[in-house]
Amino acid sequence: MSPLVDVSGRLRKMPVEAGKPVEYVIRLGDTRVPLNEMIGHSLQIDFDGVIRCIHCDRTTKKSFSQGYCYPCFRKLAACDTCIMSPEKCHYHEGTCREPEWGETHCMVEHVVYLANSSGLKVGITRGSQVPTRWIDQGAVDAIPMMRVATRQLAGFVEVACKQHVADRTNWRTMLKGDVPELDLAAERDRLLALIADDLDRLKAAHGADALRAVDEQALGLSYPVDVWPQKIKTHNLDKVPSAEGVLEGIKGQYLMLDTGVINIRKYTGYDVRLRVFPKP
Repeated sequence: MSPLVDVSGRLRKMPVEAGKPVEYVIRLGDTRVPLNEMIGHSLQIDFDGVIRCIHCDRTTKKSFSQGYCYPCFRKLAACDTCIMSPEKCHYHEGTCREPEWGETHCMVEHVVYLANSSGLKVGITRGSQVPTRWIDQGAVDAIPMMRVATRQLAGFVEVACKQHVADRTNWRTMLKGDVPELDLAAERDRLLALIADDLDRLKAAHGADALRAVDEQALGLSYPVDVWPQKIKTHNLDKVPSAEGVLEGIKGQYLMLDTGVINIRKYTGYDVRLRVFPKP
């Protein structure tokens, strides 16, 4: 059977667009394939064994930090430890790996938010990344809690929140579609009260204008899913370089096949061939 789609290229994180449901595109090199309309079709992803750094294009045996070669992983600010632990930002010390990158990515307004992806969690993101960040985490609802001047300040607020609420998504629960309903506005008020003393200390140290609580509305999100998996099995292209099955849904950065799920973001920088076949 001739495929409807037959493209090859270096895999990147799926671009998304908020809608009802979220609109997904899979990106291979310069080619973009809309995915929502492919639900119900059989698809096959074949990894050809080549991984290329998304920054310098160097061939690498292993991908670091979702798409980088080891030298870039060691030198780029985007791969520094403070990306995962923003409270450890050292830009103000003059030791940022790439000060210009820090100016545009860290020294800008950030949002501290609450999301319901596998239950209540706190997170942070640049203001420009709302709602993309929420979609990538598979949140069904999310609400801004605070807007702060820098990434480090967002990290400090997140650290305070983590004493009372999780900061990670249980991806297996997220993919099963049985996420409990939550009143995020009420949870926001509860959490702000719990961390009031921490916020006062941060305002005293960094200025009252550097942090502000917001009364913004929650955003509900839905995803293109026909069938929710009952048991989560994963495709691993490093072990078995081919994943095929009927596409039953998309959520977060995962494709849900009837044979298992695959995290597209995990394979950023991998050269793959994607084929989509007509429905029987």
